[in-house]
Amino acid sequence: MLCQNCEKNTATTFIKKTINGNTKEWHLCAECASKQGFDSMINGFGFDLGDFWGSLFAEPSTRSIADTVRCEGCGHSFREIAESGKAGCPSCYRAYYDRLLPSIQRIHGKTGHTGKVPSGAGEKLKKEKEIDHLQKELSECIADQQYEKCAQLRDRIRELEEEEKN
Repeated sequence: MLCQNCEKNTATTFIKKTINGNTKEWHLCAECASKQGFDSMINGFGFDLGDFWGSLFAEPSTRSIADTVRCEGCGHSFREIAESGKAGCPSCYRAYYDRLLPSIQRIHGKTGHTGKVPSGAGEKLKKEKEIDHLQKELSECIADQQYEKCAQLRDRIRELEEEEKN
């Protein structure tokens, strides 16, 4: 496809702009895009991964504070983690829990593991998941006024909690 502006070079920049429901498209070569100022617009998107991860992990007001605290395990600051997008060690999750949690929720949608549980993980984790499931079911039964089933669920939850304590 040729550039819509000069009609000589191959179009390498494709711009689509919608304003008040009206969509306009431009197919420009690199030279024409640069002349019309679209190169600075594209550069302004921040393809630098450090900027990308930094924007996900920290608000501007917390970035200045981020370098004052360092992880005890690896010595990384929160800013270094934000720039690389990777925690340095497991201790980073404890050291920066309050700052990482919103980003993890934003990226993954959840903060708890929802996948399969390894067979060697133990019965404790399975009981905790069962108790969580039963508590949700209990809440639904209370809302539906199914009090006999509520009593059964309550007793089962207590039984599992007692087993967990022992």
